[in-house]
Amino acid sequence: MTIPEGAGGPAAGTAAATAQAGAAVPETAPGETLLRVTGLKKHFPLTKGVLKRQVGAVKAVDGLDFDVRSGETLGVVGESGCGKSTMGRLITRLLEPTGGTVEFEGRDITHLGTAGMRPLRRDVQMIFQDPYSSLNPRHTVGAIVSAPFRLQKVKPEGGIKQEVQRLLSVVGLNPEHYNRYPHEFSGGQRQRIGIARALALSPKLVVADEPVSALDVSIQAQVVNLLDDLQSELGLTYVIIAHDLSVIRHVSDRIAVMYLGKIVELADRQTLYETPMHPYTRALLSAVPVPDPRGKARRGAERILLEGDVPSPIKPPAGCRFHTRCWKATRVCKTEEPPLVPLRTGQQVACHHPENAEDQRPEDTVLLSQAEKAADQAASEAAGEHAADVQAEEAAHSEAQSLGKE
Repeated sequence: MTIPEGAGGPAAGTAAATAQAGAAVPETAPGETLLRVTGLKKHFPLTKGVLKRQVGAVKAVDGLDFDVRSGETLGVVGESGCGKSTMGRLITRLLEPTGGTVEFEGRDITHLGTAGMRPLRRDVQMIFQDPYSSLNPRHTVGAIVSAPFRLQKVKPEGGIKQEVQRLLSVVGLNPEHYNRYPHEFSGGQRQRIGIARALALSPKLVVADEPVSALDVSIQAQVVNLLDDLQSELGLTYVIIAHDLSVIRHVSDRIAVMYLGKIVELADRQTLYETPMHPYTRALLSAVPVPDPRGKARRGAERILLEGDVPSPIKPPAGCRFHTRCWKATRVCKTEEPPLVPLRTGQQVACHHPENAEDQRPEDTVLLSQAEKAADQAASEAAGEHAADVQAEEAAHSEAQSLGKE
């Protein structure tokens, strides 16, 4: 997509206004770390009774470590309930972290209050998942997209209305839509309005939470291509959260795979798709549909069906959280949590027995599934022997009684 002539992109109209507002923040060069997350946690308390006594916690995010470089797109994938959306809200500071740190451009923003975060809202924005509920139905498109300017007291050159109409053009909408209401637009058009609102103040980091999951396939392609074009035009940095591995592969430079509040693998896009190391990543990739029927048949033979359900985040399993569903799990997986460590250039994995890499615990060779089967078999044999002994004792007792009667 090309920005219309004379539009100059959203940065053109707001750069001077931002400077006037006193938001002088040092620029981060492309490739340098823009966002660094260390040990990030979010536990939602569970309360009981009239006094609301805490009896537990939902460990939605439980120790994340990653960074985001300026100008790149970090994709985040995982099953529903693994903590992806919570992570997005934590790094944008829409939720208060339970533990860990979030650094933006070298500044710790983990526990900044409303006043401290207000200037940073210009640099960190979010595109929400549902285009139907994220737009106020009582406000016009002009009021929705211009809200960031009013809240930040930014006055673009040429006025707010002209800047909003420019933004609408940038995202592929007609500037005449300024006075329309959200219910007059399709789902894809509503998501474009949300994108225009997020881009209003020329942010450096945009967190997109499932930006295309509620849209039709054809509209998904339009929105994904729009995000890609805007990144090229404006030098944006994205954190894109999604379920669709095909979408993530198309837009991401690096990909983080999450499972039950943890990152289990973090790697470059090509490396992750060609040589996945974590068994969970391999299982996810095996489920990606292949449009070629012959390729689908070949992939079907490799399909990995995970047994059981995702454990509860209220009481996650000890050790590796994936060991209850992993076909490679051993005893060490049940007792020791594997750290997220680099095993190859550009690829980190948290696994004792990774795929396509050297085994990290070669001394532990007995699979947990086999050990459990052996334990069950030994228990059944012991039970059988005990039953046989009981029967033998009963028979001997009966024989003794019969002899006594004679």
